[in-house]
Amino acid sequence: MKINIQIHYSAAPLRRLSLCLAVLALAGCRTSPEPEHPPASPPTATAGAVACHLPGSPALRLLGEQRWPLDTTWAGTPIGGLSSIDYHPGDDSYYLVSDDRSAKDSARWYRARIRYDASGLQQVSIIGQQYLQTPAGVPYPSSRTAAADTAVPDPEALRLLPGGRSVIWSSEGDFARGFGPALQQAGLDGRWQKTWPLPELLQGPLQPETGRGPRNNMTLEGIAISDDQRSLWLSMEGALRQDGALPRRGQIGGPLRITQYDLASQQPTRQIAYIPDALPKDNLLLPLIAINGVSEILADGPDHLLVLERAYVLGAGFSARLYRINTQEASDTLGIDSLQDAAYTPVHKELLLDFAQLGLRTVDNLEGMTWGPRLASGERVLLLVSDNNFNPAQVTQFLTLVETPACAGAASNPDQSHRN
Repeated sequence: MKINIQIHYSAAPLRRLSLCLAVLALAGCRTSPEPEHPPASPPTATAGAVACHLPGSPALRLLGEQRWPLDTTWAGTPIGGLSSIDYHPGDDSYYLVSDDRSAKDSARWYRARIRYDASGLQQVSIIGQQYLQTPAGVPYPSSRTAAADTAVPDPEALRLLPGGRSVIWSSEGDFARGFGPALQQAGLDGRWQKTWPLPELLQGPLQPETGRGPRNNMTLEGIAISDDQRSLWLSMEGALRQDGALPRRGQIGGPLRITQYDLASQQPTRQIAYIPDALPKDNLLLPLIAINGVSEILADGPDHLLVLERAYVLGAGFSARLYRINTQEASDTLGIDSLQDAAYTPVHKELLLDFAQLGLRTVDNLEGMTWGPRLASGERVLLLVSDNNFNPAQVTQFLTLVETPACAGAASNPDQSHRN
């Protein structure tokens, strides 16, 4: 999701406030150019001495962080909008899609090398990029030059399909030009291969006055491939209009839908409902500039997903929480037209981490999540990346987290027993 925090009001006091916010944001910007390849830098946080976690304490600890400013470039183009990350064990690289709507350059993904060990996150460097292509076999044009029958994509999620020869990526849609969200498959050369079908309710209609369908900029945000490589899960960022309201302060959001696909047939087979948290903070001055939704999902063993909730409140900034869900402990909502008055069972959420607990200077707009290679100790490593919205007040943030086992003798959670 692209979060636009450039706001214009006619009232003089609010104009002065907006100007002050802009000045404060720009004061930290760097004007000197960054090298084409971001250099390695020492991690700003390293692994602690925690070997296990007690009930109620975070199940993940910070291994390291790197932050890239807005002027970090590749091939002369600013690197930004990074909305997903996926590890390719075949060549030990990471795939990161940009949600640049072909404005800075044609829609694309990047490949990166990321190096870490028990002492921290050592290096993140871009090693290549690949343009996504239209069904006609050309890179996607911007909205200024696109043909009437071609959507300008808003890429938000990308995963390698089993076998590592193709990728699946989602677009939130080009609502302004009459196009809804889409789920596309491409080769590693970026060439379009096929469009996967979406459940009818996720396709539209696109007219807000109908009171039904997906909300603009709140559609296909997360993709996960099951550990057995038989299923693909596709997550909405927010609720359909007919399913409920978006989160508010003190009020949870309406249920958003996470759809299961059979990878062999590429058809949707099941769907579950997930309830996002209420907004984390008040914003009394500008209450409309606030949002919370699901920005990514990731497989975590049989029948389980990690769910990343990311919130933004103007004046308070970004925040994020990581939950774990059992996909089998919920009703199938695929055939339910509206969840607002329906009888169904949403998934149960187990909080794994509030990112405010990590001791970071700031938490940016976290939108991508993947498992990386294990440490030499056997501990699993979770990597995350943020979408800087090409905004000088933000950074591209890379995080590495280490999963810590429950302490011996602590009350066990039966949901933990499957973890490998």
